[in-house]
Amino acid sequence: MYKKTILKNGLRIITSPMPKMQSVALGVWIKIGGRYETYQNKGISHYLEHLLFKGSRKYSCRRIKESIEGVGGTLNGFTSEEATCYLVKLPCRYLNLGLSVLSDMVINPKLSQEDIDKERTVILEEIKMYKDMPQSYVYDLLDELLWPNQMLGASVIGSAESVCAINKADLDSYKNKHYTPVNIVVSAAGSMDNDKFIKDIGRAFLGCKKSFANEFIKVREGGQARPQLKLLPKDTEQTHIVIGFHSFKREDPLKYAQAILHVILGANMSSRLFNELRENKGLAYEIGTAVKRFQDTGAFLVHAGIDNRKVIEAVRVILEELGKIKNVLVLNDELKRAKEFYLGQLELAMEDTMDQMLWIGESTLTLDKTYTLEQVIKEIDKLKKEDIREAAQLIFQENKLNLAMIGPLKTQEEQIRQELTLK
Repeated sequence: MYKKTILKNGLRIITSPMPKMQSVALGVWIKIGGRYETYQNKGISHYLEHLLFKGSRKYSCRRIKESIEGVGGTLNGFTSEEATCYLVKLPCRYLNLGLSVLSDMVINPKLSQEDIDKERTVILEEIKMYKDMPQSYVYDLLDELLWPNQMLGASVIGSAESVCAINKADLDSYKNKHYTPVNIVVSAAGSMDNDKFIKDIGRAFLGCKKSFANEFIKVREGGQARPQLKLLPKDTEQTHIVIGFHSFKREDPLKYAQAILHVILGANMSSRLFNELRENKGLAYEIGTAVKRFQDTGAFLVHAGIDNRKVIEAVRVILEELGKIKNVLVLNDELKRAKEFYLGQLELAMEDTMDQMLWIGESTLTLDKTYTLEQVIKEIDKLKKEDIREAAQLIFQENKLNLAMIGPLKTQEEQIRQELTLK
């Protein structure tokens, strides 16, 4: 059973005691990410995340890494559109060490000018790296189509121009404004003394005073009237595409129907798109679907790597499959297999302390609630074939369709555009 505690300064703690495990995973979450930025400081959340690993008041850069890895643990961090997270996984007897390292990184980062200058160069190389990886960069092109002229549609990592413009004063101010208790969630899963852990967190964050929550700016939607195409001509060996549809927010009533729709269409080797495009027609090596969920919006994605000579046919087949599932009810055994796959994957993930920590941490940060496995099973069991079709009909509409592509296709752009129809 999950246990939630709120400290007097507003910091939230969510734990999942797993006494039979030998490990514990710990995460410090900050409710700040790419969508909270501006074009002037785009990428500052990610920049700050990098810098926190460069040293703090108690721990040097080298000691941060050696302290965790020296006891067999791992540490990492990530920045998304709505969150920044610093995390460790280590043997349970070293939980206090993990908390000491992460809390000092978050509360007392060094943020020296020398580190800021060096890490700027690292991030600029990271930006170049992603642009050289069409299978990754194509998602940035799609986001620009889905949410144009908004922070949600701009890369979390920022641009070379915005990263070069960020200075020490910007980073200090941003950290002081957003890394505050009311915006922080500490999540942990594994073998632990829960009461002692809560007290230890209280001591670690004792100097953090109560503050105001970050202001949330809703996404602007509803302006798309027809299918959109963004093609980046590039001399690649295969064409990388992502088809994206505006979809449901994180807590939409149809969120589980969408999850099962994702399984049926492209989550595994039994899925419709995998069977049709790869097994039956040999049009793609990589083909699948994904779901993006945010506080107030979302997207349903179909991604593929396609033979340059077969792109038009592949796009046509994908859209035909999407049309089928919104017009014809799925079969009983197909729905049963999809439900079992979804729940089986979730059950397997929940056996891992890291996955468990991420599950409860993200949910608490973004929704201020957590769902147990039993609650999810109950919701999945209730789903009917009609629910899946309803989700498909709401998502797969031409005025929600966006296609981003990277490949040597400049002469075929108009032909591809003509294929963007849903039956």
